[in-house]
Amino acid sequence: MSADAFRKTIALLASAGLLLSLGACSGSTPSSAEASSSASSSETKRNQSVADDGSSDEKPSAQVSKEPDLKVPEGSALDVLEQLPVKGRAPKTGYARDQFGPAWSDVDHNGCDTRNDILNRDMSDKTYKANTHDCVVATGVLNDPYTGKRIDFTRGQDTSTAVQIDHVVALSNAWQTGAQQLSEATRTQFANDPYNLLAVDGPANQQKSDGDAATWLPANKSFRCEYVARQIGVKKKYDLWVTQGEHDAMKNVLSSCPTQQVPTDGGVVTPIEVQESPEPAQTQEPAPAPAQTQEPTPAPAQQDENVYYKNCAAVRAAGKAPLYRSDPGYAPKLDRDGDGIACE
Repeated sequence: MSADAFRKTIALLASAGLLLSLGACSGSTPSSAEASSSASSSETKRNQSVADDGSSDEKPSAQVSKEPDLKVPEGSALDVLEQLPVKGRAPKTGYARDQFGPAWSDVDHNGCDTRNDILNRDMSDKTYKANTHDCVVATGVLNDPYTGKRIDFTRGQDTSTAVQIDHVVALSNAWQTGAQQLSEATRTQFANDPYNLLAVDGPANQQKSDGDAATWLPANKSFRCEYVARQIGVKKKYDLWVTQGEHDAMKNVLSSCPTQQVPTDGGVVTPIEVQESPEPAQTQEPAPAPAQTQEPTPAPAQQDENVYYKNCAAVRAAGKAPLYRSDPGYAPKLDRDGDGIACE
């Protein structure tokens, strides 16, 4: 091979190597159009993915759900509570215990006072004071609803106060929520109504005093629903109202026991006094009226036309004042006001 041919061959080989190198670079680096197309395709796929699975980077706004109101069963204590008027507390002016009659009267006329009636009802294992016809409780056992504890009761000067009779709706509270308007007889019944009375732990009763549900509730939480339900029943029975605070406290207690019923009314039963029918009165024939004797009509007095009085002074001097129209000597000139009576 000549030197000239050798140089041409080398030049061709160099050109071929250069072309191969340029082709490799062109295959590894995409064009700007291809890059743009690829980016657009990637964004489209990402958007398609979001649309398909419903997810996104933004958090959905929180939905506020309102809790449904407490459903009030018809006939429940909650239902009766909503029937009571809600008013402010009236003044305590004029309140005294004797406004509700003598303490522990025997209103049912069973021969036993109200305190012992309630002890008999609420206690077990009772014994009685001799010669009281099983009325006066001497000993007994009370399962106290206010504290949940057992109390062994013994009647005595220093021990009887261990068990006291509580007015579930206190008398003072009743006075300030409508009892002022009740008759004295109805207030006496209220104070002795077994429906409003419970035998309870003495210290707990003293702690309660005249508080309502807004200021005092039994320590025994399992009894609270029945306690406020009884207060509601008593107020309904006697047409009393509740204060707003009292209403809200009762509703709060009953929210944990919405089906709680108002206790059955075991109220005072006033016996009907049977009165013997009086014997029919004998009808007596009326005595005939005595015959009326008719007095003879006196003849009208004849006027003495000759009687004359110059003036009233003359009438008075004659002792004839006053003169009537029918009297002798009457003259219109003496009767200035024309009433038929002269020289008055």
